[in-house]
Amino acid sequence: MKLSIFKWIIPFLLLTTLSHAEEIKKKDTPRNRYMNSWNKIIPRYSKLQFAGSIGVLSLGTGWNYYRNHWETDVLLGIVPRNVDHNAKITLTLKQNYYPWNIQLSDKLSFEPLACGVYINMLLDREFWGSQPSKYPEGYYWFSTRFRSHVFLGERFTLKLNEAKTWHKSISFFYELSTCDLYLINKIGNKVLKPRDYLSLSFGVKLQIL
Repeated sequence: MKLSIFKWIIPFLLLTTLSHAEEIKKKDTPRNRYMNSWNKIIPRYSKLQFAGSIGVLSLGTGWNYYRNHWETDVLLGIVPRNVDHNAKITLTLKQNYYPWNIQLSDKLSFEPLACGVYINMLLDREFWGSQPSKYPEGYYWFSTRFRSHVFLGERFTLKLNEAKTWHKSISFFYELSTCDLYLINKIGNKVLKPRDYLSLSFGVKLQIL
């Protein structure tokens, strides 16, 4: 009789303890708030981009939010060495917007419009943000270190089997972009062709979280 009572009591106590632990986790405690805040700033994906006026190859990470319509990237790129200069590193802050997502199948989706802006900075002392004092005032009206860009593109996303890989999905995208200096040069200049002021880039995004 005693043994049969213990068979019922022990599972009941175990279930009660687990339920109480779950309730503690859900409580709005300072520790839980801290953990939730920390989870929000952990990067959600990694991204590799080829070309785009931010280097031949750029690698970075980022965050997606607001139902995955918005993404923010931080990318480091490399400009290869040429005849006159050494290789250079670029830093890019990029804001992406994807208004629509079309589900083509259970695992494949298509975003027909990707658009956004990004700011690129050359990490090299030869380039400057404001005109050096050695030049006459107004000699240069633009920065040689910073460039602002706008872009349009499209993206395909394939869901992955999370049991076999630690990535949730892989995306392939392309973008057409231009920068502030190119656009200003294009205005009133009929000689310039699209290839002179537009840049085509390709990339891969690996979603982690």
